[in-house]
Amino acid sequence: MINIQRITTKDSEFYNYMEQLMTSSFPPEEYRALTDLRLYTDTKPHFYNNVITADATPIGLLTYWNFEHFYYIEHFAIDPAQRNGGHGKEVLTQLCNSLQHPIILEVEMPEEELAQRRIKFYQRLGFKLWEEPYQQPPYKPGDGFLPMLLMAYGNLECTKDFELVRNTIYREVYNCVV
Repeated sequence: MINIQRITTKDSEFYNYMEQLMTSSFPPEEYRALTDLRLYTDTKPHFYNNVITADATPIGLLTYWNFEHFYYIEHFAIDPAQRNGGHGKEVLTQLCNSLQHPIILEVEMPEEELAQRRIKFYQRLGFKLWEEPYQQPPYKPGDGFLPMLLMAYGNLECTKDFELVRNTIYREVYNCVV
């Protein structure tokens, strides 16, 4: 059985697993400094740092933010040894069914096959691709903005909600003002 379990830095075994999976699954420019991640995990009540378990064994990570009108998935990864077993689909289906508001996530531009496959995966689960140009702000000084796209699950519309969503993410997640 899949379980999404919120963790803090005191959950050392799960927290160490999450950090290792974060650093091996994402390039350094796509996650904040680990000291900042620890601080956010323990002090920001609307930030959820989760480990994903299957029968009490960690198999992935999921971080997301609870904003007033939507949730924002910041990071989602299944352990490479556990991929292609349906775990990602099960986690996102469970999350979409349990959260009370729409969900937003960022995806890489569909220029490479892997990025195209990720977008199609999310689309099969009911996410809609927003074609509006979006730039992920840098996590660390000296890094640049990254071209991305947003995807939405639920009753958000790109034409109506893009600026609110982008501005909220920029301000709350990246400490960046538009």
